[in-house]
Amino acid sequence: MNLQYISDSNGRTTGVFIPINDWNELKKKFKDIDRLDIDIPDWHKGLVRERMEEYNANPETEIDLDKAMNNIEKEL
Repeated sequence: MNLQYISDSNGRTTGVFIPINDWNELKKKFKDIDRLDIDIPDWHKGLVRERMEEYNANPETEIDLDKAMNNIEKEL
């Protein structure tokens, strides 16, 4: 997957561009991924905020999605 990160003028990541072929594959794999009306619990939003703060403090620790998925699959 060839993701492109979008940053604001301060260098903070504000979005991700997913190529359409990759997006279509994700939609096949994950039902309702494109629904906008899904309610996200506050605890989950807080967890994502914490992880983003950790990433912003240590961006060198990032790995791409494919590598992360491989690491997870090895642990199963």
